Order: sequence, then C-alpha cells, then structure tokens
Amino acid sequence: MKFDLLIQHARVIDGSGQPAFSADIAINGKRIAAVGEVAGDARRIINAKNLTVIPGIIDPHSHADLILPLDPKRQAELMRCKVSQGITTTIIGNCGLGCAPIGNDAAEATLRAVNAWMTPEPIEWRWRTIGEYLKRLEENGLLLNIATLAPHGPIRISAMGLAKGAPSRSQMKTMRGMVEQAMKDGAFGLSTGLIYPPGMYSETEELKELAQVVADNCGIYTSHIRGSSETLIPAVKELLDIARKTGVRVHHSHNEAVGRAHWPKIDRVLKMEQQAVEDGVCLNFDMFPYTAAATMMIAIYPPWALEGGVDQLIERLKDEKTRRQIEHDIRRVKSSCEPDGWPHNLVRATGWEAIRIGYVESRKNKRYENRSLAELATLTGKSPFDAISDLVIEEQGQVSMLIFEISGERDQRDLLAKFARHRDSVFCTDAEDYGRGLPHPAAYGAFPRILSKFVREDGVLTMEEAVKKMTSYPASIFGLQARGEIRRGAFADLVILDPKRVNDRATYEKPRREATGIKFVIINGRVTLENGKLSNELPGGVIRH
Repeated sequence: MKFDLLIQHARVIDGSGQPAFSADIAINGKRIAAVGEVAGDARRIINAKNLTVIPGIIDPHSHADLILPLDPKRQAELMRCKVSQGITTTIIGNCGLGCAPIGNDAAEATLRAVNAWMTPEPIEWRWRTIGEYLKRLEENGLLLNIATLAPHGPIRISAMGLAKGAPSRSQMKTMRGMVEQAMKDGAFGLSTGLIYPPGMYSETEELKELAQVVADNCGIYTSHIRGSSETLIPAVKELLDIARKTGVRVHHSHNEAVGRAHWPKIDRVLKMEQQAVEDGVCLNFDMFPYTAAATMMIAIYPPWALEGGVDQLIERLKDEKTRRQIEHDIRRVKSSCEPDGWPHNLVRATGWEAIRIGYVESRKNKRYENRSLAELATLTGKSPFDAISDLVIEEQGQVSMLIFEISGERDQRDLLAKFARHRDSVFCTDAEDYGRGLPHPAAYGAFPRILSKFVREDGVLTMEEAVKKMTSYPASIFGLQARGEIRRGAFADLVILDPKRVNDRATYEKPRREATGIKFVIINGRVTLENGKLSNELPGGVIRH
C-alpha cells in the first residue's frame, strides 16, 4: 500500500498514559492510517530511530484571538513559537477576553480598546458572530488547529457596555441569546475573567444563568476565577457553586496562588476541588509551569477606576484628587468577593517589586521594559504608584506586565509540582508573542519545560503521564474528537522529539529562544516544522463544537 507519510522505527507514546511501545505510523491525508508494524511504501519516509513520537500537544489556554486573523505570513511568524514547542491545537477565547461575538458598533469600539494589549497590529474586524469570526480564520488560513470558547466580556459589553451592576431582564435575555448562538456557531463553551472588566462587575447569579445555557448545550464553563490571593477560597467556592447549581462542566483556568502569604492555600484549594469531583462535579484545571504570569497593567487598578474603560481610567488618573483615592485603595483595600468589592488587589498580594513592565508602545519608554515598578520609581524619582500611573497615561493604557510570586519563588517548582502531579490537571501556555516588548517565556517553552524540568529532572511525572496531560486529557475535557491520541483514524497531529534533549531555553530576560529537541511537528498529516524550519504551508483548521 502507498501512504502519504510513513514514520518508521519510532518509540510511540500514544497519549493514553500507557507505556511506550515500538511501532511505525502510516498517514494518509489528514488521518493516521495504521500504527504497528506497517508494510508498504510512502511518498515520504521519516526514520525515527532513537526518537519518540507523541500526539500533537493541545494548549487549552491561549490569547491568540487577534493574531490569527492577521496576514498569513505575519500570523505564522507570531504563532511559530507555539508550533516550535510541539503545539498543534490551541484553544482561544479564554478569561472572558476576545473579539467575538459583537452585538453592535459601540461594543466593537469598546472591545478594540479592551483588547488593545492583545492586538499585534491594526486589523479590520470583519465579523460579528463567532460563526463569522471562525469563517474568517478558515478563509485566512491557519498555521495550527484552533478551537474557541465564547468569551463573556464581549457578550456583556454588547448587552450593557462596561456598566457595573446586575443586568436588566432584557439585557440578561440578550446575553443568554448570544451564548446560545455562540454554541450553535461552534464555540465549545463559555469563559469568564472575573478580575477584569466587565467580568469583575458580574454577580454569581448572572454567571449561573449563562452557565445553564452552556450546560444545556453540552459545553464547558471555564473561569479565571474572582481572585487568587485573599479571595482565592471564596472564588473557588463560587466556581464550585456554579457547577453544582447548573450541572455544567467547569474548568479552573490557570490554578494558582498569588503572593507568598497565600501559597499555603494551594493544598486547601486542591482538597476542595477534589472533594467536589468525588461529589459528582465534573471539574479540571490547567496550570502553566512558571511562577510568573503575563497580563495587562491596568489590572493593578481597582474596579471603580476601570469603570467605563481605559479612557476613563486615564482621566481619573489625571485628576489629582481621584488619583490619590486610587492610590489609597491600592495600598489599603483588601480583596473581596462582595458585589462592590475588589476581587484581586495584585499590588497588596505581591508588592511593587514583583510586578515588571513587559511592553510599552512608545520608543522613548522602551528603557522601562523588564523593569519592576520599584525600579521604575527609582529611575523616575517618583513613588511606584505615581511612576506607573504616569506611564499608563503617557502610553494610553498600552502597558503589559509580568507578575511574579505566583505559586512560588522565581524558578521554584515545589508548589507548581502539586498542581502538575494532580490527577485533574493539564498544562497550558497562557502566553503569546505579540511581536513587541518582552513576551512571557511560556509562549516559547511551557511544554518543553514540563518534559525537561518536571519529567526528566524532577521526576514529578513519568513521560507517559506528562504526555497524556498534554494531549488526550485536554482533548477529552474540551471534547476535541480524534485529537490528542495516536491510533488508526485519529487526526495526524504528531510531534517527533528527542526526550533526552528536549529543553526550554526561553527566560524572562531572553524569552524568544526556541526549545531544543523538537525534531518534527506534523499537523493534519503535513510536516509543518522540520529541524527548526517552518514550512510555507498553513495546514491548520478550525475545530467546532
């Protein structure tokens, strides 16, 4: 028999968690045609002797929503970091953040401002629904496979802008209808980001109503919960309450504890979630293997200061009396899950020293990138609060940050290992390279870091266990059919690697260094990366619910 591609003499880890075995893998078109001792010829043969073949890695937490519609060449340049670490499928629309669905022109204008930090360059938004957005991606071409969640932010903004408080009956009806349509359009569920506007303004009852729509459509509810420091325990309780009341499957996005005072809560959170699973709740979580995270700098400000959007924040920071009230709240106000509370006061949780500037727009302020807010204060001769607030004004809010002290000291892995070895965990990047400033190193190295640090060096997991958490397990959580496994009939998303040489090289100081040990990446049967060289093809596709 003549195959399109034949991988011979491989050590296969099939994604099931079972021990590795020796086999050939034959591919025809987009699918695996045979696994075992394969007889026949092929248009191309890859000799995988002394190498290991695993299923293509699935990243369940990406913010590439506005990278994917870019010109195909530019898209490939920015998404190369994902493919180079073995990722063949990624899920977007996380943390309630995204660019669809859009209910009206006013919502689009607001969303453009809210999403500016994750927008690499200006682009025409030629979509309104999730269905139109996914069609645009298909027509544009994709480097890797894409699945999406329906982000809560655009839905709430479409119904009621950035206003605080509970929605009216008609606004709630609009939101429910948008979630229903998003699911019909192919979204796999609903995501919320409850420390960001407008998610932070939502009460639990609103979330339950929307989660019920998701449950009725056999989807999943994922959440960047309402704080991971002082509010960590009540925020987890809220997630579990939503699951119990609606029956929806829930996924705790990037399980973590922010700030050293809150690291002891990790054991309690894992125990709470495990007990919920034993009680019948369908729950899992993802984690990134670093003790720092990347997000927008405006997340350090209290909810009332963010009401109305970035432009309103800047006007409030320009007013001296209002500025001093914001500073007082950052210094004094404890995080709270109450309706008018502040879910996550990041500065109180970690301190100015633990927050670093990732990106600024203007050339003249580039010297501040990779500086902590304490260092920024010294360099400018101001207090940390005034220094960063002046920078936010000058940059029109376009400042990103890295925040440290997340589940451990820098480069410490003991607490991260608790998440990594847990039966309900999978891994993610939660990072992108938008082509500017300093990206989080996870964009280039998250999954190789698991294989090198947590498997080979620390022995936290076996290779087979780690591969399952990267492939078949996230596929089953989100319902990605025939992905994440090596078997006849499955999609031919494969990674050929040298397990002894896989290593993450990206650091916080030099985050754009690609991993070593990844020899080939095959997406839908086509060799996409070979010995560090990316093909000119766009073999990816849209996966719909």
